[in-house]
Amino acid sequence: MRVSWFPFYLLFLLGLLTAGCARRTVPFSSRADAPGATLAAGDTLTTTSRRGVKLTTAGRKMVLTKAEERAAKEADRAAQRKKARVRKNVFLGERIKRAFVKSGPNGRKRIIEVFYYLRTFQQPNPLAPARYYFSPKKKRIFLATAELDPATDRVLHGPYKKMQNNLVLETGYYALGVKHLRWEKFDGKGALLSKTHFELGFPRDANLSYYDAAQTMLNEVVPYVNGKLDGDYVKYRNDGQREWTGKFENGRRVGEWTSYWGQKNRRHHVYQYGESGYEPEEEPELVREYTAGGTLIFDKEKNLDRRGQPDPAAAAPTADPRRPGNRALSPTRPPLRKPTDRRPGYKPKVAVPPADLPPAVPAAPGG
Repeated sequence: MRVSWFPFYLLFLLGLLTAGCARRTVPFSSRADAPGATLAAGDTLTTTSRRGVKLTTAGRKMVLTKAEERAAKEADRAAQRKKARVRKNVFLGERIKRAFVKSGPNGRKRIIEVFYYLRTFQQPNPLAPARYYFSPKKKRIFLATAELDPATDRVLHGPYKKMQNNLVLETGYYALGVKHLRWEKFDGKGALLSKTHFELGFPRDANLSYYDAAQTMLNEVVPYVNGKLDGDYVKYRNDGQREWTGKFENGRRVGEWTSYWGQKNRRHHVYQYGESGYEPEEEPELVREYTAGGTLIFDKEKNLDRRGQPDPAAAAPTADPRRPGNRALSPTRPPLRKPTDRRPGYKPKVAVPPADLPPAVPAAPGG
């Protein structure tokens, strides 16, 4: 019996044609330039050997293990936290710390002040009209009247916000203890009351006068806002010591006005004007007085009046002739002032010395 091989030969040829027409699969580990490696249209290879190549989320999942992916996510979160911390704790190149104080009664009338201060102490500019610091012990912001103490005073530096009943009353920035950039005030309903621009403590629209032509010896800083006297006023002597400081509002003197002795910027007299510049200006009233040595000799609120007595800070100490261990009697104290016949609660108004009145209101620009 004769067997025909033609059917088997035909099947073999069909198998070869089928294998030649099938698409070859190229693994991702192969190279595109390898012999015999062919890519279909739209196919791409993802490798991690090339630097600078940014992977998509799908590509990163294919080439990274779960541990590597978890480590990459943690590194991204740490970098984001670091950037946020740097932006929050540095202002104008100086490291700062956040703080806040509360004042007034509890409830809706409670006032909250949020601010920042320098971590590393720096003395504010002594020629600036007003310098501010925070006392952690007293938990208040104060207007500096002399050089600050690095051990107890914190120089304000950074954003400032004052709020009441969740409404902003005042916003601005401090720079090394003085006002800087834009400051805004709002009423209890959120309406804008005033806007003032400062440049390192000096109002942008202030008139500055000097003693010399080279403008190195400052004489007077007269603040203006929209053509009206408004802001911190200061006058200096020709040696750089302060002579007067005060504040204007709506063209009128308000608050405390202080005169100085002319040495170490020590205060002499403190006068009180009205609290608002939108009411007629009141006559100044003497509320405090200091000696040249810095001793308080008159305080209206405390009923203190030691004027006419010798200044204990100015008295020079004398040598003690006693032998060691001798405990002599202490010197006798001066007799107390005899009480005068006054009705309860009576506080006589102290006349202002005519030779030490605050300076006259400066004329408006061009006036």
